[in-house]
Amino acid sequence: MRTRRTYAKAGQKAPRRSRGMVLSLLLACALVLLTAVGVSAPTPAAQAEGPFSFDAVVAKAKALSKQPYVQPKGMVPDFLLGEIYDQWRDIRFKTEKSLWRKPKNSFFEVQFFHPGLYYDRTVAMNVVENGKAKHYAVTKDMYDYGKNTFYDQVPNEIGTAGFRFHAPYKNKNYPDEFLVFLGASYLRGVAAGHHYGLSARGLAVDTASPKGEEFPWFREFWLFTPKTGEKDLTLYALLDSPSVTGAYAYTARPGAELVIDVQSVVFMRKNVEKIGIGPMTSMFFFGENTYPKPEDYRPEIHDSDGLLLRMVTGEWVWRPLQNPKGLQVNSFQAPNVRGFGLLQRDRDFNNYQDLEARYENRPSIWIEPKGDWGEGRVELVQIPTNTEINDNIVAYWIPEKQAAPGEPMRFDYQMRWYSPTPDDGPTGFCSATRITQGKTDLEKIFVLDFDGKAIRALKPDAKVEGVISVGAGAHLVEQQAYRNDVTGAWRLQFKIALDSESTLGKVLPDKRAPIEMRVFMRSGYDVLTETWSYAYKPQ
Repeated sequence: MRTRRTYAKAGQKAPRRSRGMVLSLLLACALVLLTAVGVSAPTPAAQAEGPFSFDAVVAKAKALSKQPYVQPKGMVPDFLLGEIYDQWRDIRFKTEKSLWRKPKNSFFEVQFFHPGLYYDRTVAMNVVENGKAKHYAVTKDMYDYGKNTFYDQVPNEIGTAGFRFHAPYKNKNYPDEFLVFLGASYLRGVAAGHHYGLSARGLAVDTASPKGEEFPWFREFWLFTPKTGEKDLTLYALLDSPSVTGAYAYTARPGAELVIDVQSVVFMRKNVEKIGIGPMTSMFFFGENTYPKPEDYRPEIHDSDGLLLRMVTGEWVWRPLQNPKGLQVNSFQAPNVRGFGLLQRDRDFNNYQDLEARYENRPSIWIEPKGDWGEGRVELVQIPTNTEINDNIVAYWIPEKQAAPGEPMRFDYQMRWYSPTPDDGPTGFCSATRITQGKTDLEKIFVLDFDGKAIRALKPDAKVEGVISVGAGAHLVEQQAYRNDVTGAWRLQFKIALDSESTLGKVLPDKRAPIEMRVFMRSGYDVLTETWSYAYKPQ
């Protein structure tokens, strides 16, 4: 039984995965994490005249941005903090206490997570009904403390570290969980047929920065009581950190896909190196493109296998993920990006062979902006890891300019948690990336499989070629493109030669910079596929 224990500081640290369900959190290797950051204990929202609206949360975020940031202290009793993993796991929420469970007139239910362990703060909860927001008290009688003996020491209104939503979206007789908010600004979702995998966040700040990453956290939530028959769920969240505040609105629709419409308004307290919009956090230990592979009976281990981008020009770019030897940060210029996401394209159990983790059922996340976001870039961070328990992949969009402190920046988008199919995305896509040794140590052979509607529509004798560009440090030697008679897809095989010492000087291959390559398939003047983008690090 492998249990993830990737912990997130700066806000809230948590087990990455535990039995039954568990929860996001952060890249634990190679990043310098901040010590816990936060604010004083949040207070319930004051009820303004008229129906409670998103504008009220925006106003609250703006006002907060003009105040000094305050560290949270004493929100959770000390005896509930620290290395008490087994004790914390023995505390369970009583399902009969679920919000909206009684009377049974809602499609949704809400369950809460007990603070403690690495969750060193509580989040303020409000329920909005008939246009009015009211503080919702989470008390200790809502939890079963199991074998723990500290029940009498726990304050009556102990509060919550986070919560999860349940609904009968798979089985009309049973409310399955589908969305979790727990730790910093993390959320995790699943659709029908999924196992929990990658995470999303409200905002990323200075990820992979030498000075250390800052983790904003959702300090207050407003849950809108669904009306009878409603199958859309709405909540608002107030985000806070030393450098930024924000207001977020989420409207979620569970089902065959989990679709979440997101509104966000962000205010800078002070300028930072970078903010990441629509951030996603995932895990890539090894895949078909990993050489040498760890000694493991499983052919591949990853929650996601690639980053997909849709540019405003119409070009699709696919970047297969890697587990690099050192921290690797790549940027893709993407003004007014039309979409980006971390995908788990490989859905074949035979390529994982893990009956417990079921990596082939991990969801993908696709972020599709609403409107134009302006100038900016997508950044991919890949962090070395020697185990599958660590989240080591992060992706997000970075605006070129930050607004002045106190001025709003708005980013609205739709977030899909889904399983990619040939009907999603480009009509021609790369389904596999493999690498092998050539006749000499300086020769490397890449074998790419391309699939999709455009590819399968080709006749077996079609004239197809790869348009291949190889960056500094190597050059293209040869290529062959041919139909795969077994699958009906097409395969491109090409060889590169690394530049020799006579060209580069006495630099050992494994000390050289990664070689950037780009490939797409075409027939005549017709572009058939997305652009495969790859950074090969000589070993």
